[in-house]
Amino acid sequence: MSVISSVSRIACVIGAVLMAATGIMLTYEVIARYFFIRPTIWAAELSQLCLIWGCLLAMAHLLTLRRHITVNAVTTLLPRAAQKLCAVFALAVVIAFSAIVAFWGFDIFHESFVRGRTTGSLLNLPVWIAEAAVPVGFGLLALQGIVEMLRMRGSDTTSLGATHE
Repeated sequence: MSVISSVSRIACVIGAVLMAATGIMLTYEVIARYFFIRPTIWAAELSQLCLIWGCLLAMAHLLTLRRHITVNAVTTLLPRAAQKLCAVFALAVVIAFSAIVAFWGFDIFHESFVRGRTTGSLLNLPVWIAEAAVPVGFGLLALQGIVEMLRMRGSDTTSLGATHE
């Protein structure tokens, strides 16, 4: 279990670096475009790629940190045992949904890879580079969801999110 959590943590750090790179690229693009009248052909597309990968790589570790958005206004009114049952059910839904998205996302990625689809932009990057983020990110989220469900057995955790109500 700790291997999956470690991979999730590393993926989150990579995601954070990609988000920072997105900000740097977009800042550069704004300066180049509006101050020097020299727009780039790469900044927008590469920043989108970093944004996609950054978000999807971070999902699994954010589940561990309980940073996903939760609405627990009703469940907090339930007894602790029922709250825990709701959290386990929510994790089961996350796992099932993530596994389905990873499965079909891999199919889409593989088809684009085999067919050699490209973005059609000036960079003309292969589409599969962005599409690969879906099975990787959601596959890791499904695995981390299983880890979190197993951790809930021996803990008194009753929520999957940070409560800020």
